[in-house]
Amino acid sequence: MTIADLPLPAGLRSAVEPQSLLVDRETRSLYAHDVYSAGPLPLAVFRPTSVDELACGVAAATREGIAVVPRGGGMSYTGGYLSPIPRFILVDTGALDAIVSIDETDMTATVEAGVTWEKLRAALQGRGLRAKAWGTLSGLHATVGGGMSQNGVFWGARDGTIADAVLRFDIVLADGRILSTGSEFFRPFGPDLTGLFIADCGALGIKARITLRLVREGTGLAYGSFAFDDHRALFQAMSAVARGGYASECFGFDPFLQAQRMKRESLTKDAKSLVTMMKAQGSLLKGLKEGAKVALAGRSFLDDVPFSLHCIAEARSETAARDDITAIEKIVGAAGGRAIENTIPKILRSNPFPPVNSMVGPDGERWVPVHGFLPHSRLVESWEAIQILYADHGEQMAALGVEAGAMLAAVSPQACLIEPVFFWPDALNPLHRSAVEPAHLSKLKGFDANAAAASLVHTLRAGVIDIFAKRQAVHLQIARTYPLRESHDETAWRLLETIKRQLDPAGLMNPGSLALT
Repeated sequence: MTIADLPLPAGLRSAVEPQSLLVDRETRSLYAHDVYSAGPLPLAVFRPTSVDELACGVAAATREGIAVVPRGGGMSYTGGYLSPIPRFILVDTGALDAIVSIDETDMTATVEAGVTWEKLRAALQGRGLRAKAWGTLSGLHATVGGGMSQNGVFWGARDGTIADAVLRFDIVLADGRILSTGSEFFRPFGPDLTGLFIADCGALGIKARITLRLVREGTGLAYGSFAFDDHRALFQAMSAVARGGYASECFGFDPFLQAQRMKRESLTKDAKSLVTMMKAQGSLLKGLKEGAKVALAGRSFLDDVPFSLHCIAEARSETAARDDITAIEKIVGAAGGRAIENTIPKILRSNPFPPVNSMVGPDGERWVPVHGFLPHSRLVESWEAIQILYADHGEQMAALGVEAGAMLAAVSPQACLIEPVFFWPDALNPLHRSAVEPAHLSKLKGFDANAAAASLVHTLRAGVIDIFAKRQAVHLQIARTYPLRESHDETAWRLLETIKRQLDPAGLMNPGSLALT
């Protein structure tokens, strides 16, 4: 199929380079899927190679009444780039991958939207720098622009979400104009225009360039892993760690999810990752010792652990990092927990952006998360309400092979994350087959399409979202899944609608995202 075979106006075709419009059905089908769902095929996938081309293409499309839907690395699962209308082009920002500048004097970096978190980390690491918050676990694929549109959290969580790392955007608006949101070294200067475009899921414009705050990377790292007999003890300890700011990252697993995690990857690969990390830090001997510890510990150390918590302390020195872990150990002891082998945080920190093979289950099951950020005071009741939901559907889940676990994380002195995840036997979609490593994919058992199991997962996800909503949880990656409008009072929502109409009067910039039309 060629461009001429599709109903693309001549104005759009002439506004961009021919190779920037991808029209074959296989490509369009890939881009019509996210991790969880499918939408209509775009008329074309627009993959600009410059910010000027992005602006020209967007302007040409919207002049013809064609909607534009932006996509970053494609790792989302809330329908953010799955259009509800058929007449649209999907804008893949992946070719906008230039690191424009790294300013070690003013401690900023400016990048194009398609730069991945892994590429940014590699560029900064040799300088002893990192972004203030430096990405999500899917950072091998996930982009800085996509992260700013969705928001996200994991690496550098003590310093906030990804949104806290940004200073300024260059935004392509629906008519092709480029809006710069503020100062390149301080935020905010007056009303926070940069903040207006954070976590908009592409409803207000397309991120083209991002200027980020940089910080010095800590030279000291220390690790701790801990076991708890029940969820109450884990939440008590995790919340105390969060309030004290002792860990740069603090995350935990329920029994099911940690069992799933321990099925993955080889011990040899784990040990090699540690040696590589320590060698890069100038300590090959330490790396060899740590690698040997991992191999000796094996994967049995979590066999009798109901709940686990894993902490990474990054500090200016190893002594300071060790002091933070000592403080965490005291918190854990007061909550009734105990120390276990700290393999998991060591391995994760040694390879912070692994292949995204975990977007499918160990045997090739489908996988999808759902999440909520909650104040410490509502964690236990929310967790227990979710377990009641699972118990109410227990027979159906067992019959259809639907299983559920959860990742838990400290994200600020005020809040923690509960992220339930579901696994179920079902056919993989084109995104899975594209993103998962071919060697890993070839080893998976795989499953046939399973509408009954998928329907139950849909019901369970909706139930969890309802549980979160009743407890005023907040969410990242809102897109077309989480209830944003219901969480705002009428005056606030009217303000958002007014801003949307001002920036996108024809409603052609990712229509329906955030429930804005």
